Amino acid sequence: MASIVVMDDTNGPTVATESRPLHGAAKRLLADRHSLPLSIALHLVPGALIVAVYLLFAEPFVLAIGAPVFLGWAIALCVVLGPLMAGLYWLGHQRNGRFSLRGVLHYTGKPLPRGKLVAMAIPMFLWMMVLSTALIPLDNFVFDHFFTWLPFADAGGSATTYLQGSGRSAMLATLVVCLPLTGIALPLIEEFYFRGFLMPRLAHLGRGAPVLSTVLFSLYHFWAPWTFVSKLVFFFPGPWFVWKKKDIRLSIAMHVGTTSISTVGGIVAIAFNIV
Repeated sequence: MASIVVMDDTNGPTVATESRPLHGAAKRLLADRHSLPLSIALHLVPGALIVAVYLLFAEPFVLAIGAPVFLGWAIALCVVLGPLMAGLYWLGHQRNGRFSLRGVLHYTGKPLPRGKLVAMAIPMFLWMMVLSTALIPLDNFVFDHFFTWLPFADAGGSATTYLQGSGRSAMLATLVVCLPLTGIALPLIEEFYFRGFLMPRLAHLGRGAPVLSTVLFSLYHFWAPWTFVSKLVFFFPGPWFVWKKKDIRLSIAMHVGTTSISTVGGIVAIAFNIV
């Protein structure tokens, strides 16, 4: 395939290989725009599948072995998000003739200089770290008043409740095992899928694109619906600045930075009997 210069409104001019003709599902999914019903489905169906995998398989498994149910949610996330990432590469293969994310993901052209990227990413990371912790009382309130009926084992307003009910050694082992998964790899896949793949295909909504992305991403967390309001607050800067600056590294730094540091902090706190 011949090399050509492509103007990408999300990334600027890049050198790419000529795209292959698309058909069927690949053509619809890789279109410049997604219809609102399609976008809603693509945002929310993965969350519903995660809950289904958890209830049907992961929760019974972790309860049977006496592990914290947090491990069950990690398993369910892996079962759904792993194939989802593979699906993005399949779309890349349909478009490029090889397993590549070119043309599948946007906002990947690294338009921000490294210094400006760091200067923006650090406040965004601190915003999410501080607000996600400060809003835990709100999560507890919403859970206690509206979501105690949920069938999830060990559910509660605070994310740490999914770790409780087991000994300290089991909690520590679970967090260590989950660090590369729920701390790094799975949030990264979420950023690729929700910010890199779905949000650019809502760009025709203008400023509504990052708003809708935040709302649907918050709703996608069906395993913790009581955190919907707090997620709207602490997560919004990620989609907003990715849309505004056309650089997905901003939300990756905020999201993956927060989940990884929080997990490491939990490991340290349990290991040294701080909590």
